[in-house]
Parts: sequence; C-alpha cells; structure tokens
Amino acid sequence: MDHVETAVGVRVVGRYVIEVTFDDGHVRRTDIEPLLWGKVFEPLRDPAYFALVTVDEELGTVVWPNGADLAPEFLYHGDANPYAAYLEQHGEPAAASAATTGTTDPDR
Repeated sequence: MDHVETAVGVRVVGRYVIEVTFDDGHVRRTDIEPLLWGKVFEPLRDPAYFALVTVDEELGTVVWPNGADLAPEFLYHGDANPYAAYLEQHGEPAAASAATTGTTDPDR
C-alpha cells in the first residue's frame, strides 16, 4: 500500500514559510507566498494571522482558523507532487509553484 501523507506538526520559520513534519519523520519547508491570493488565502498575508497555522489532526494537513488549508501531498512532495501536472493542466499553476525544500534537519 502507498504511503498516505499525514502532517503531524507545523511551525512558521520565515515570512510565509512553514515547516511541516510528517508522521514518517519527513520534514519540508514551504514558502507559500505564491498561494496567498483570493478570498480564503489573502488573510494569511497578515503575519499575525499567518502565525495561527496548526495541524488538523483528523485530516492530517495544515490549516488556519478561516478554513484555509493545504493538501498534505503538496506539502510533502512540493513541486514534484503527483498532482502538479494535473494542477497545471487545469489552470492552477500557483499551487504547483510554491518553493519547497525537503530536509530532515528541523533547524535547517
């Protein structure tokens, strides 16, 4: 059976950059500034509101109080995620272009 990406921890590590820890120990930093547009994501441009990020334990992904959330497979795989081609084909290139850096060193 394939691994299902599940976030278990998140912290803000820079301006619009989150570091997500997954249940398999994988850690990835993602700059989500390119995604911060539209009714749901625009409020996250406020640094104080951005800092309210948390993990939805039931869904295993990253969420904010207004309902904004990010798919765990995107956060895990970054630009190489299995859905990037699909997103680009359907006119959603911003979701496939946020900068990500995989690391197992949480202080990096």
